[in-house]
Amino acid sequence: MGKIQDTSYQNLKIERCEGDVLRVTIDRPDHPLNAVDESLHSELAQLFRELRREDEARAILLTGKESAFSAGGDFNWFPKLQDPQELEHLRRDAKQLIWDLLDVEIPIVVALNGPAIGLGASIALLSDIIFMAKTATLADPHVRLGIVAGDGGTVIWPLVLGPARAKEFLMTGDPVSAEEAYRMGLVNHIVDADEIESASLAFAQRLARGAPLAVRYTKQAVNKLVKDALNMTYDFSTALELVTFQSEDHQEALSAVAEKRPPHFKGR
Repeated sequence: MGKIQDTSYQNLKIERCEGDVLRVTIDRPDHPLNAVDESLHSELAQLFRELRREDEARAILLTGKESAFSAGGDFNWFPKLQDPQELEHLRRDAKQLIWDLLDVEIPIVVALNGPAIGLGASIALLSDIIFMAKTATLADPHVRLGIVAGDGGTVIWPLVLGPARAKEFLMTGDPVSAEEAYRMGLVNHIVDADEIESASLAFAQRLARGAPLAVRYTKQAVNKLVKDALNMTYDFSTALELVTFQSEDHQEALSAVAEKRPPHFKGR
């Protein structure tokens, strides 16, 4: 077993809080919204791999710096992913990230202090208890970039919302407000932005006071349902995502973003 350290992270801050809670803050120094680039993606994969072996904390609080959780993929990284070798490395890293996240036995409380987009939304929704600031939003806008939601979104959204409602959000990329997310059951609690830290930390400390084996084993039992859904869908959706990364529509989406205009998709 082990105790996670923060010495090897550049984009994550690791702190041990009172009450056996380990706080992890996504804090990419060069991006105010914590967009996921190659470095942050790699560190998130490392984080969940190491948290599987964490044996001191009894609960984890995962949040973002200041007013953002994570704004999803960094557009400046995407051109590099046209290289098939880079794309294959991303596929392997992404799959391990999601599976390791589900295999972390310690309960993970997420504090969505701001936008949780794309992979940020998937990580939040695949965690255990979600607090969301009333000013925050959730979205999985892969389709707006001409690619398939291959990082777990096609699994967890329909698992929570049902297929019809999930397809609406996944096929449009429309954002979900805090009130709507709570009403639909995507998150557990919504609170004022200035209360998100204290409320989520208090709940993490409450979980940490529980019977450790009972809490962890209950989490594992419920996550078995999520893993079964991933076994059915994840590899298929990821394979389709890789195909769409090579599409003309994806290139058009990136050009449209750079040129600040609407994209003109052609289905190829």
